[in-house]
Amino acid sequence: MTTVQDDISLWIRRYHPAPDSAIRLLCLPHAGGSASFYFPVSRSLSPAVEVLAVQYPGRQDRRSEPNIDDLPTLARGILDALDGWLDKPLALFGHSMGATVGFEVARMLEQERGVVPARLFASGRRAPSMPRDERLHLESDEGFIRELRRLNGTAGNILGDEEMLRMILPATRSDYRAAETYRYVPGPPLSCPVTAFVGDDDPKVTIAEARAWQEHTTAEFDFHVFDGGHFYLTTHQTQLLKIMADQMRSVSYPGDPARTGP
Repeated sequence: MTTVQDDISLWIRRYHPAPDSAIRLLCLPHAGGSASFYFPVSRSLSPAVEVLAVQYPGRQDRRSEPNIDDLPTLARGILDALDGWLDKPLALFGHSMGATVGFEVARMLEQERGVVPARLFASGRRAPSMPRDERLHLESDEGFIRELRRLNGTAGNILGDEEMLRMILPATRSDYRAAETYRYVPGPPLSCPVTAFVGDDDPKVTIAEARAWQEHTTAEFDFHVFDGGHFYLTTHQTQLLKIMADQMRSVSYPGDPARTGP
């Protein structure tokens, strides 16, 4: 069982410990992404918000572990790793595949742990109830790499380095398989507020598909559209984090109105 004192958890990375923060933010990477993607977020929000970044198996220091190509199984692993981190309000942020992972983790927290997240931030991803028939994970390596370049989510120097490509492709393809084979199982909507973010030129999600996140909560829903494509957040980080910080500051912790964000 992971505890708050365990800073070398396989699943949870805490780059800037903030023990006096009133709220934590769990950040879930996109397909092919890693916990380190959220280091700048942790640096920017600390110490008001303590950021926890998830490291999926099969990459960086977990490269020797088997990849998980089933999204609910991935969410289950994260849920188990969170058992020692639920002593204060917890919000979740996920980008692309990470948004769907965050949704499944939030559902499990509510249904199995009796913990209602402070808020779910869903970025660059269509709502779970808006499926697409996508099969990129079945493409050749060449086709797969073309898609990564199109989305501009992986640094160009990595895509141009054959050795680095061989290292990241298995985990990235596994993530795409998890995201593309995921099928939403209807159930009760979330009780926590949801905020959805999307780029207006994102080839992976339309504005209507992103707005449909509203259907998945009985609480407040907020929606923001930014200029840009799938990785709009890399150029709008300041504005994005301000919205998130303001919302985490204003929400009350479900079940305890006296507890609020930073």
